[in-house]
Amino acid sequence: MKVHLGKPKKMKKQKSKRVPDLVVWSEEKGYYQKELTYGSNVGAPAIKMEDVGGWKQTQANIANKQFKSRYDELKQEFQKLIDEVNWNDLVYTSKYSFIPVMGEIYHLYIKDDESMFLSLISPDQWRQKHIGSFKLDSTQKWIKVDN
Repeated sequence: MKVHLGKPKKMKKQKSKRVPDLVVWSEEKGYYQKELTYGSNVGAPAIKMEDVGGWKQTQANIANKQFKSRYDELKQEFQKLIDEVNWNDLVYTSKYSFIPVMGEIYHLYIKDDESMFLSLISPDQWRQKHIGSFKLDSTQKWIKVDN
């Protein structure tokens, strides 16, 4: 083994092409640290992501309650529309031999042979199986009225 005592030989410094990590540099842009919106040196404040998980869950629950509420409202309106269509179908397919007047109340009855008829006679004036009372509105829809 050779030990060299005395003055060390001068070694050539090799220029490193490697750029330190703290320097913001690229081949395309060169040095571009001033363009950054955040600190790039060791003394810069740490970038921390806020924990928004709890907030997001709370907001999602609130939104879901509103969606469910609106869905229930629409479902109720749809059911009401279906009922109106069914009542109108019953009245329009029933037998009557007069021209109904808008705003007047008419009564729908069912006979023993399952046929239906519309009458001006109210249910308390005779003994027929009463289905419901209706009024014709200005849009030619039969509206069910409660007695």
